[in-house]
Amino acid sequence: MAEYILEETVQVGRGVTIEPYAVIKGNTVLGDYCTVGSFSYLDNAVIGAYTEVKASRVTDSVVGERCTVGPNAHLRDGAVIENDCRVGNFVEIKRSTLHNGVKAAHLSYIGDAEVGARTNIGCGVIFVNFDGRQKHRTSVGENCFIGCNANLVAPLSVGKECFVACGTTVDKDMPDGSFSIGRSYLTVKEGKASKYLKK
Repeated sequence: MAEYILEETVQVGRGVTIEPYAVIKGNTVLGDYCTVGSFSYLDNAVIGAYTEVKASRVTDSVVGERCTVGPNAHLRDGAVIENDCRVGNFVEIKRSTLHNGVKAAHLSYIGDAEVGARTNIGCGVIFVNFDGRQKHRTSVGENCFIGCNANLVAPLSVGKECFVACGTTVDKDMPDGSFSIGRSYLTVKEGKASKYLKK
């Protein structure tokens, strides 16, 4: 029994490492010296040179050079990841482009979006692309910082070098160099927790 599944249509470059239990199908292209980790699933995927895919699913999508994907990331429906990007664990990217050097390290959904170079997408960030009837797009400029648990509500344009504070829902366009924070005010009532705790 083969350690992995590799269809005849797959193109494999020099020095490629394919670990056990990977499935590689369709018109997939593996660039030189890339690594496809165990339990990865690639179908019609292009993986650039020196990129590592760790236990992730990449279908109908392109990943550039010197990237890391996963573990447990999901790229689909025309996702384009340019060079030197980090797509971390439990990140889903659909019909979106991440330009050079973007980092989305964990637990985020990036759908119908364009993310500028060197932007950081924090943990739990959601690109809110569906209004119940149709999908909308979001554009984020280069060198932005999107804090954890932020919601970007499309249609939306975030300029370059913007900062979105964690926990903020952004539903208005942000010009270049702007800062947004949209948290509700926190009230701390000392000695009141016992009212809500089970005895």
